[in-house]
Amino acid sequence: MTQPEPDPSANPPTGAAAQPRHHPRGDAAEKAPSAAPDAEKKPEQSADAPADSAAQLAAAKKEAAHAQDRFLRAVADLENYRRRAIREKEELRIGTGVRIVEDVLPVLDNLALGLNAARQPNADVKTLVGGVEMVLQQLKSALAKHGLVEINPLGKAFNPHEQEAISHLPSAEVAAEHVLTVVRSGFMLNGRLVRPAAVVVSSGPASKEKKG
Repeated sequence: MTQPEPDPSANPPTGAAAQPRHHPRGDAAEKAPSAAPDAEKKPEQSADAPADSAAQLAAAKKEAAHAQDRFLRAVADLENYRRRAIREKEELRIGTGVRIVEDVLPVLDNLALGLNAARQPNADVKTLVGGVEMVLQQLKSALAKHGLVEINPLGKAFNPHEQEAISHLPSAEVAAEHVLTVVRSGFMLNGRLVRPAAVVVSSGPASKEKKG
């Protein structure tokens, strides 16, 4: 009697020959679990992104509010400075006017005294003239304290920047283009021309007419 041949599928081989076969689908199944953690992290990142954006937006709003507050403060300070400058300028103008009036008041007092003296029946003209000259000098001194300077260029070279020539006349004593007569004095206030002096300018010696 012959014995049957052993079935290879009934007893699987052992040792090195017993290694399991890898199926393509099995490899994909083994790799699939490794991708699961990444898929779980994505929802966490998407949840944190709105929170970061909200924090940045809140910080930007806070900084904008601070900038606006600083701007409003700067505008208020500038407006206060402008008003203060105008007020100080007005106070300075009034103060300067008060000081000028205080210096001129004694001149007015002396002028009133001179008029009363001129109205007396026995008034002396020479004395009155001397008194008027003293009052005039007192007035010039009072105004000079505040920067007023008289321009009286008699005998000096004509200066068109400070003088106004109203006519030219020949003169043997005064050189040509020099002031022959001051019709009206000029004045400068703190270096600024207030009124030019009105003068008559010499045209030099008169030319002799030739006799025929």
